[in-house]
Amino acid sequence: MKTRTAVLHAQPGEYEVTELDLDGPRRGELLVKMTAAGLCHTDDHVAVGDSPAFRLPIAGGHEGAGVVVGVGPDTPGWSEGDHVVLSFIAVCGQCRMCSTGRQNLCDLGARLFLGARLDDPTSFRLSYRGQPVVQHSGVSALSEYTVIDARSAVKIDRTLPLDKAALVSCGVATGWGSVTNMSDARPGDVLIVMGVGGVGINSVQAARAIGARAVIAVDPVEFKRETALQFGATHVTDTMKEATALAQSMTEGQGADATVVTVGVVTGEHIAEAVASVRKAGTVVLTGTGGMRQAGIPINPTMFTVFQKRLQGALFGGCNPRWDIPHLLAQYTAGTLRLDELVTRTYTLDQVAQGYADMRDGQNIRGLVLFD
Repeated sequence: MKTRTAVLHAQPGEYEVTELDLDGPRRGELLVKMTAAGLCHTDDHVAVGDSPAFRLPIAGGHEGAGVVVGVGPDTPGWSEGDHVVLSFIAVCGQCRMCSTGRQNLCDLGARLFLGARLDDPTSFRLSYRGQPVVQHSGVSALSEYTVIDARSAVKIDRTLPLDKAALVSCGVATGWGSVTNMSDARPGDVLIVMGVGGVGINSVQAARAIGARAVIAVDPVEFKRETALQFGATHVTDTMKEATALAQSMTEGQGADATVVTVGVVTGEHIAEAVASVRKAGTVVLTGTGGMRQAGIPINPTMFTVFQKRLQGALFGGCNPRWDIPHLLAQYTAGTLRLDELVTRTYTLDQVAQGYADMRDGQNIRGLVLFD
């Protein structure tokens, strides 16, 4: 069948809506009619060249939700009409990481950069003029229709609004879990959230939910600082220098208990500022990413050692897609997690390039592409 998709034909470049050929679902695969897809900085890293493209063209998008309209043969447990949230991390359920409760580190993740079928790196579901097209994270969410491996789908309750469920596919879970799973934060702690976009705003929500006594949100964009206050931040600043001083003033000079780095394009200097902001035995959670070619963090290794600080990487906030996606949506239903207010602007698929431009300009907490 044919499908219209946001495609990156060159790097650096912009996503362009292109009509592609899409294979039907094979064994273990689902044909999904997309309802909504979030505009996440990870896709833009590829477009601007921060992250290398192993092969072009690339069908973009990794955060989204839709309805199953086709099921491949011998694919038990699935039927047409199922509502699904895409999981940009496929989950095999059998490797060491999955078996020890760390589905976000599933061994299948090593294959997602290839954008081919998980079990056959030479086989692609999408093509353009007879040439293979890579699916971003194996899902290509910015497409009217997509075919995905069933291991990249999480079935959800059909009564949930899919445009809100799409947000839990990446940004919400990543920000929330960075606090609840990765920071060791406890009630009464002082937390700093560095960067308040589509991920960081959910770290603010999580810090509020665990009972932090102070949540300091840092962002140079005034609109984002104002939004952070609405989502539970107790203080906002535009620099880490001011945030660090605030945290120290609340802790007898010690510093924050944890700092979560959710800057859109992370540099070594950002990480160094975060390390300087936390107390002895404090934790820095590194959630945002920068260029894959970047190296070096300007921190004093002796001070890092003697103050016993911890720098913790966080992929998908340490969440388990099969559990945490439905769990977060249950919190939304219960009114303890805010999703509706996260979406600043909605776009059509044809407006996807504008959506990414607005994100880079700091105009959105989260931009959302709606297909219907």
